Parts: sequence; structure tokens; C-alpha cells
Amino acid sequence: MPQFKIVVSDPEAKDERYYLVRVVGDESIKYGVEEKEEKKLPIAKVNPELLKRLNTPYKLITVRIWKSKEKREKVNMSFRAVEDLNIPPEEIRVSKDILSEKLGVDKVLGEVFRTKTFQIVVEGEKAQRLIGLKIGDVFDASIVGIPGKLLLITGGSDSSGFPMRPDMPGGVKKPLLLSDPPGFHPREKGERRRKMVRGNTIVEDIAQVNTKIVSPEEVRK
Repeated sequence: MPQFKIVVSDPEAKDERYYLVRVVGDESIKYGVEEKEEKKLPIAKVNPELLKRLNTPYKLITVRIWKSKEKREKVNMSFRAVEDLNIPPEEIRVSKDILSEKLGVDKVLGEVFRTKTFQIVVEGEKAQRLIGLKIGDVFDASIVGIPGKLLLITGGSDSSGFPMRPDMPGGVKKPLLLSDPPGFHPREKGERRRKMVRGNTIVEDIAQVNTKIVSPEEVRK
């Protein structure tokens, strides 16, 4: 059965307005196999006031924790936010297991902001629904937990990293003489190279599908 990593971008999350928060590990918050295998986003308990400040209609947040600001080393973790009035606005509760696994601590200072990009792994029947779709097609965003929206396919790549080209029909892999991305970024004007690329159609050999969130109204225009 096919398995795809769906990368989801939120085009409305342009300005990174972040807030300093205490990130506290909570033993009552589940961090199971599906979360570890990226089939579901882990949960974070958040005060509704903080969500309002972040302006995140999908209740998706990213926490950035600096391991070393001098070396620019950081850890970014995306969560599905669950509102909890008992949590102070300057605090976020996440699974204690996540903090222990990622950082070896049970509480830490971090920066929280509206998620720009996250990824979900789909397999089985969910993945099968994507077979045959092409770059430019849309599908129901509930597959990644965003009901009422659609995901527009913008690209993808296979397990070897060869990118899908919107101008090459089908799901084949073959070399093309390219002058632009995806697949080739020229360093000089007019430069062309023969590169291996994938067609614009999702087949079982595709490993990653790149998408962006759109509304049904946008698609009907």
C-alpha cells in the first residue's frame, strides 16, 4: 500500500508574530505511536487568549526552542492546540515524553507562533485516494485534520529526491533538459542542464507531496 508524507503550507501565515512562553511537560497528554510516526500532530494545551493573539484559525501552532542561540541551533515542533482555560496565557502544556525525547528536560522557555508548514504521513486508504491526482488538483484537507478546507497540490518528489514537474504529464521518471526549477536552478542566464525528474501525477513511487491550504471559494473562482 502507498505511503506519502504530505507537507502542508499555510499561505496566510506570513508574518511570524511570536510570543515567549513556558513550555511545560504534562504526563496526562498522550504521545503515542501515531504522533511519533508523524501520522498525527501531537497535542498542546493552550489558553484561548494566546490562540487569539496568534491568529491561528486552524489551531496549529509551532514552538521554537533555542538549544544554542550563538550557534543558531533550534528545535521546531508543531502541535494541534486544544483550548484550556486552566493554562496561563504565558504557558503551553505538551506531552512530557516529547520534551524528554527532544530536549531531555521537562520544562523550558520557548517561542510560539502560527504554524507556517507542517507534515503528516498518510498511508493505506487515505494515501490511495491521492493516486492519480496531479499538480494543480485539490483534495479534502480533513485528511490532515483541517476540515472545511482543501489542499492544493503544488509539487512533490520521489524517494530518491527527484522532483515532480508540472509540465511533464504522467507519473514517469526520465531526464529532461531544464532551464528552470523544479529540478534545476541555473547559476547563469540561459544555462540549461539535463536532469532526472518525475511527471506531474502522484503514483506509488512518490514519497512527498507538497500542498498549500486553500478554501473551496478560492477553487471555484
